[in-house]
Amino acid sequence: MPRTIIDIHVLQTVPPSNINRDDTGSPKTASYGGVRRARVSSQAWKRAIRKHMAGTAEALATGVRSKRVVELLGEEIRKQSDSTSQDASHELAKAVLTAGGITVKPPRKGKLDESGYLLFLSAQQVESLAAYALTAGEDLVKKDIQALIKNKNSIDLAMFGRMVADVADLNVDASVQVAHALSVHAVENEFDYFTAVDDHKENDDEEDAGAGMIGTIEFNSSTLYRYATIDADLLARNLGEDAPVGEAVGAFLRSFVRSIPSGKKNTFANGTLPDAIVVAVRQDQSISYVGAFETPVQTAAGSGRVTAAVEALARYAKDVADAYNADPDKVWVTAVGAKGAALDQLGDRVSLGELVDQVITTVSDRTGAAVPTPAGQTA
Repeated sequence: MPRTIIDIHVLQTVPPSNINRDDTGSPKTASYGGVRRARVSSQAWKRAIRKHMAGTAEALATGVRSKRVVELLGEEIRKQSDSTSQDASHELAKAVLTAGGITVKPPRKGKLDESGYLLFLSAQQVESLAAYALTAGEDLVKKDIQALIKNKNSIDLAMFGRMVADVADLNVDASVQVAHALSVHAVENEFDYFTAVDDHKENDDEEDAGAGMIGTIEFNSSTLYRYATIDADLLARNLGEDAPVGEAVGAFLRSFVRSIPSGKKNTFANGTLPDAIVVAVRQDQSISYVGAFETPVQTAAGSGRVTAAVEALARYAKDVADAYNADPDKVWVTAVGAKGAALDQLGDRVSLGELVDQVITTVSDRTGAAVPTPAGQTA
């Protein structure tokens, strides 16, 4: 059976915004093709994807990534056994985690011990650990605990992986890779000088009309190229036998398209949907089309960049396929209006709902999983 790799390419225009800041509060940037580009880190967008999936993929439970696993497990122990006191449940949780090889240490703040690193666990893993803690008593077996932590991965854990530095056996290889989003053109950050008026002071005749607060916010606007790839076979292994792999891929695809990092969203109201989406199924390796924009897109003043970016993406995809005999097995395109016309040569133009349904069916057929109920109504 051939490998199943899903490449997702997105062009998305974001208006003035600061959705992902660096340590100085400035929008993140990167140099590519010899010019400064707007950048949104993969970590920021993966967080947004996980949050979106948690709110929409109810049938596919998501996990929790936290250092406060003693508290998390203790709460589940209390939930399963009302007779266990809060202190006792936390001590039992600490004992189970420690016996499993998880480093637990006093926190810098708070009262409860924490793991020495962020630990990614599914809800089912937490439930299983709590049940084991209540039945095993003092007979805690390391390999049994680790087996529970390795079993029943949540959808996001199976996709984004888990690293436990001091217990390598608990690591989960990520089946999804997400690139840093880059603007297809050169960008210069701008500054918004703002004033915040003191309403009460403004109504006092004896006070001046000056602002109660002044400051600046840095921002930019850009057309971003976004890319992610899914190894559906590894995802199937991470999820376990009889898992709905197609539905999991569909959930990721919907959330990748619809999510956006939340930085400064109340200030800029910058929520947009992509201008164009290209999804390709491959059986050899994942291929990013970021090279289409190594030469930055340049257009005449007032003409916009989306059409030129779409044309560059379509041209580069065709050139890569011709140069390396790298035609995908199947390609679908979703685009807004005539601006996406150049992509029609790559594959079938469909709505997002149809695209998700067809990807789910294709992945399910190729990985041997049962085809789930079509997801078009929720895309």
